[in-house]
Amino acid sequence: MQTTAIVGVFVLVIVASLLAAPRRVTVDGFFSGLNPNGTAPGLWMLVLSQITTWIFARSLMNSAILGYYYGIAGTLAYAAYYGSFLTGGFIVGRLRQGGARSMQDWLGARFGTAGTTCYNVVIALRLLSEVFANLLVVGLIFSAALPELAGAKEGSILIVAVLGLAYSAWGGLSAALRTDVVQMLLFLVVFVVALGALVLAPDFSLSAVLTSEGASGARNGWILLLVAFLQVFSYPAHDPVMMDRGFLADQATTRKSFFHAFWISGVCIIGFGFFGIQAALIGAEYQGQLLGTWALMFPPAIFVALLLSLLISALSTLDSALASSARLVVEEFKLAPRTVNGGRVAMIVFMVLGAALTLWGNKTLFDAVAVSGTASMFLTPILLVGLVMQRKIALWSYLIAFGAAITGAAAYFLRAWEPVVMILPEGHKYEQLLAICVVVLVVGFAATLAGSRRVATQG
Repeated sequence: MQTTAIVGVFVLVIVASLLAAPRRVTVDGFFSGLNPNGTAPGLWMLVLSQITTWIFARSLMNSAILGYYYGIAGTLAYAAYYGSFLTGGFIVGRLRQGGARSMQDWLGARFGTAGTTCYNVVIALRLLSEVFANLLVVGLIFSAALPELAGAKEGSILIVAVLGLAYSAWGGLSAALRTDVVQMLLFLVVFVVALGALVLAPDFSLSAVLTSEGASGARNGWILLLVAFLQVFSYPAHDPVMMDRGFLADQATTRKSFFHAFWISGVCIIGFGFFGIQAALIGAEYQGQLLGTWALMFPPAIFVALLLSLLISALSTLDSALASSARLVVEEFKLAPRTVNGGRVAMIVFMVLGAALTLWGNKTLFDAVAVSGTASMFLTPILLVGLVMQRKIALWSYLIAFGAAITGAAAYFLRAWEPVVMILPEGHKYEQLLAICVVVLVVGFAATLAGSRRVATQG
C-alpha cells in the first residue's frame, strides 16, 4: 500500500508537469523563459521557481543528515547557504546596474575569453552535480520503498531521468518555469502535512530540537556554519539556475523575488532539518541516508509524505538544471546552434552524463556542495573588488584566484589521497574544509588586490 501510494502520486506529479508544460515553444521561450506572448514571468512564478530549484532533494537530505549528526548547528549551517538569495540578489542588481546581461557578460568584458571559459567550466560541473545528486536521491528513495525489488534503485534512476528529460526538452526554460510552480505548490502541501505531523507528535519538543547537539556533537556543525559564511557570497554567482532567473524580469520584480525566495526556502530547509534532529533525539539508528530511520520512526502516511516531498523536489530541480545546461552549451560555449533542437541535444548530453555518474558511483551528498562551493570562491575577491569597488583587475590576478579555488576544491575532494593527506591539517573533514576555504580566500584576495587598480574617471 505504501509503495503503491508513492508510485501513484509521483506518476500524477509527472503527468501534471507534462500538462503544465507549454504546448508550443519558441526559441526565446526555450532559452530565455518568455511566455508564448513574449512577456517575462511574473513575481510569484519567479519566486516559486527560485525556491523549487534550490529546495531540491539533495538539499533536503543534507539538512536532515547534518541535523541528525550535529543538531541545530548542522541544520543552521546548511540553511546559511540560503543566504545566497540575498547575496545573489545583490550581485544581480549590481550586474544589471552596470548594463551586464549575465555573469558571463560581465566577466567577458573584463577578462575576455579566458575569464568566461574558467567560469563556464565551473558552472558546467555545478549543473552536472545537480543532475547526479538528485537522481541519486531518487534511487535511494525507491530502494528504500522497494527493498524486495532487485534493481529498484537503477530502474527508478533511469525512468525518472527519461521522464524528466522528456518534458524539459519539450519546452526548455519556459517549461521549467511553469512546471516549477505546479511542483512547488504540491511540495509545500506535502511538506506542511509532514512537518505538522512531526511538530504535533507527543514526543516532539521544540526546545529540545533548538538546543540539540546531534548524534556526534555540535562542534563540527558550527565549523560548517563558518564555511557557509565564507562561501555564501560567491556561491550564488556560480549557480546558473539562480543567475539565469536574475535576468528574466524587470529589476524591481527580480529584487522582490530573491527576498521572498530567501525566507520561504530558509523556513523549508530548517523545517526539514527538524526531521533529522528528531531522529537523533529519540536515539534512532542512522540507516540508508536517514530513509530507513524515518521508515521506523513515523507512521506510513508521514513516511510517504516525506518521500514524496523529496521526489517532487528532485524532479523540479532536474528540469531547471537541464534548461540552464542548454543555455550554457548553446549561448555561452556556442557548441550547438541556437535552436530548440540544439538545446535539446545539450539537455540529452547532460542527463546521460549525470545518470552515468549516479549509476557508476558517488561520494557523500554534501561533498558535491562543498566541492562546488569551494570552486566558486575565486569569485568572492573578483566580485568584491571588481564589481563592488569598481576596480580594474588584471587577468593574471583572476587566473591565480581561479587556480587557488580549483586547487582547494580538488584538495577537499581528494582528501583521502596520501599526497593530499600530507598537506592538509589533521582533524575532521569540515575542519580541513574550513582551512582550505581560508587559504583560497587569502590567496585570491592577495592576487586580486595586487593586480587591481582604480579606474580613471573622466572629469
